Amino acid sequence: MPIDPVAGKQMLGALLQPWFDAVADPAAAQEAILQTLLLDYAQTRYGRDHGAANIGTIADYRRAFPAQTYEDFKPLIDRIMAGEEDLLLKEEPVGWAITRGTTKGESKFIPMTETDLRQRISAGRAMMNYVYTTGRFDLFDGVNLNLNFPSVVGTVQAGGREIEYGYSSGIYARHVSRMTPIRSVPAQEEIDALGGGKTISAWNRRFELALEKCRDENVTLVGGVNTTVTEFGRYLHREHKQWPKDLWQPQIMTLGSSPGINTYHPAALRAMYGPVEIREIYGATEGMFGQQRDEKRAWVPNYDLFFFEVETKSGVKMLHEMKPGEQGKLIVSTLILPRYQIGDIIRAFQPPYFRCIGRDLWWTSLNYAWKEFMTLNLGRL
Repeated sequence: MPIDPVAGKQMLGALLQPWFDAVADPAAAQEAILQTLLLDYAQTRYGRDHGAANIGTIADYRRAFPAQTYEDFKPLIDRIMAGEEDLLLKEEPVGWAITRGTTKGESKFIPMTETDLRQRISAGRAMMNYVYTTGRFDLFDGVNLNLNFPSVVGTVQAGGREIEYGYSSGIYARHVSRMTPIRSVPAQEEIDALGGGKTISAWNRRFELALEKCRDENVTLVGGVNTTVTEFGRYLHREHKQWPKDLWQPQIMTLGSSPGINTYHPAALRAMYGPVEIREIYGATEGMFGQQRDEKRAWVPNYDLFFFEVETKSGVKMLHEMKPGEQGKLIVSTLILPRYQIGDIIRAFQPPYFRCIGRDLWWTSLNYAWKEFMTLNLGRL
């Protein structure tokens, strides 16, 4: 049934208000979320070993909990897979996510809990804020073109148990799509049924499924991984001599997993999908950390859900304390991983706007500067 605009605006406003409030006062929001996280950490062995229950300030937190990379956490994660779930988790995992990238040649395994999955609904904030500010409630009359990765790609034997693992975007879609106001097509279960291969032929089967299921649907939203959405457009034109814009008229695309999507890729995306709004999401296997709020081509952090620090040339500081033009290595505290060095370089713009400019590599800043010069963007939002 059509959504009443007044009731719809009230509903979306209530869902978005915690984000709005946190962005308006990030210092207070970060103090509050730290205390919430410490209560959770105190229910784990790792948290108890580091005195989570006795920490009162941010300075205390930094002294008690060292910043850790995935390699540092990996021995604990291996033990969790073997059955020692209370090492880092206060509840049992509902899924295991793997990264598409690699760490020293191996995919990272990250446990996902029910509470963690509910947090990932924040990925929908970009879409919800678009509807809230434009009044385009007809977006909910259509469907989301689901081009997510599979939620199950294989199993591993750990501690005498067989554990399924998959990609976080697929696990998210499978568990929480029922809690979002727009239907995803194909269903994640249909994508999973095709298998978890990463070959070109495996993706061609998923693209054919998406075309078959959505051909006669009103696609109003396209969400997911930027590279997959781009490859689907190319596949459709190569194999069927059509662009997505020949079949559908989506209102908005909410995309992640590539730095600078709304700076470097809008021309190519709109050539395939038509005059669509593009909103960038900053997330990873470990969580959904921010999303584009408005027309400015940068994302705004989820200060109400995660605790954000950055390691800068002048030392470790809070993300919201960064000055425009300053860069640093992100340290994020999630429900599962305290003070996690995720390996991304973050650049600050006028508050509350940020960009992830790439991985923590020596050439990332040079590459960012070169792209800004070649596109004549030069740091503009």
